[in-house]
Amino acid sequence: MPSLSKINPHCAGIDIGSESIFVGIEDCDVASFGTFTDDYLNAIAYLKEHHIAAVAMEATGVYWITFFDMLEAAGITVTLVNGKQVKYLPGRKSDVADCQWLQQLHSFGLLRPCFIPDDVTRQLRTYTRLRADHLSMASSHIQHMHKALTLMNIKVQNVLSQVHGASGMRIMSAIVQGERNPECLAGLCENSILKTKRDRVVASLKGNYKPEHIFALKQALCAYNFYQTQIGECDKQIEALLNAHTDDMPTPSKITQPKTIRHNAPKIDDLHSKLMKMTDGNDPSQITGLSDKTLLELIAETGVHLQDHWSTEKHFASWAALAPSMHQSGKSNKRKRIKKNSRAGQIFRQAALSISSSKHSALSAFFKRMKAKKGFLHAMKATARKIAVIYYRVMTKGIAFVERGIELYQQKVKEQQLRLLHKKAQSLGLQLVPV
Repeated sequence: MPSLSKINPHCAGIDIGSESIFVGIEDCDVASFGTFTDDYLNAIAYLKEHHIAAVAMEATGVYWITFFDMLEAAGITVTLVNGKQVKYLPGRKSDVADCQWLQQLHSFGLLRPCFIPDDVTRQLRTYTRLRADHLSMASSHIQHMHKALTLMNIKVQNVLSQVHGASGMRIMSAIVQGERNPECLAGLCENSILKTKRDRVVASLKGNYKPEHIFALKQALCAYNFYQTQIGECDKQIEALLNAHTDDMPTPSKITQPKTIRHNAPKIDDLHSKLMKMTDGNDPSQITGLSDKTLLELIAETGVHLQDHWSTEKHFASWAALAPSMHQSGKSNKRKRIKKNSRAGQIFRQAALSISSSKHSALSAFFKRMKAKKGFLHAMKATARKIAVIYYRVMTKGIAFVERGIELYQQKVKEQQLRLLHKKAQSLGLQLVPV
């Protein structure tokens, strides 16, 4: 039986943790280093001393990021590996054996690297994820506002569509500052609200103003405003990065009209044209459920050159944890629930959820058909996968997305069902007769 040939003869395996790293080189004892910056520099000098050109290390939390950047800057090729791929292989009893096993597998080319985008995309990813975290924290303080108002029996949140909108924020600020007159508080609302439901707004603002609940409302307002400031700072950093990256790029000959972003729109001047420069004029934001905000987040997660990392749309959907999970062994065919986390997949899921109640989109019709057949969760995942596939096609092939509408989709489903019925009737020696 022929033996495996070494593809990476001058390589090393690295196991990295919070307090120490272990470096395994063939025919050498395992070397241990600390995790301070000087220790990382000593480890890189050790690798160069042994003429190491490539290393493999597991993606352990966030500990790998700094060392990964330093190794790249030193000219060493780094293969970042998902630890689950080699988790159950024999011979791994400690961190020392771990790095030796990684080195051996990498020398034979048996490790599959994780997706690591370019430096600009990594910077953009840091800012967008931080912005998303601030939005999540701000939303929790909106819930605190609701609770404080409810405890004072102020029901303005039942009258206004958003208590954190312009009218609601003015009302809550006035309450914190000492205003108690319902008429005066109602006068802070927009005229469009007062024209249709002034009496309801006034009635909702008659409450039991207790000092402890007003204090809780004040705390929630201050925290919400703080996170809004943080979000604005993130937008400035994103805008500066986009400006530096797209200033030298040519403007596409044709730029589509941007969609309106309903909630939490980034405060970035001319965001749509900047994104179009990055995508060479391909516009996935026209896909139902997506916008410039979601396109910015997706570019931060996947980059713009999708085909360089995923050869087909199926590979892309699988990486985004949106592919059907089927496990078959022999004659047994069992489905297992596997928890997979993917930020890009979560963005596609949110897009699917946002169109689930639409009455005009073909994708929403697909969602409802899947929901009737297999339930809500299956429908959301299937619709998210369909959006991801369309996104891949737009980004890689430049295919423009056109919303055909729900009627055309229903007509295609009807034609498909008729073809199946005719085929079934023919196999049974029958004939379909229209009524």
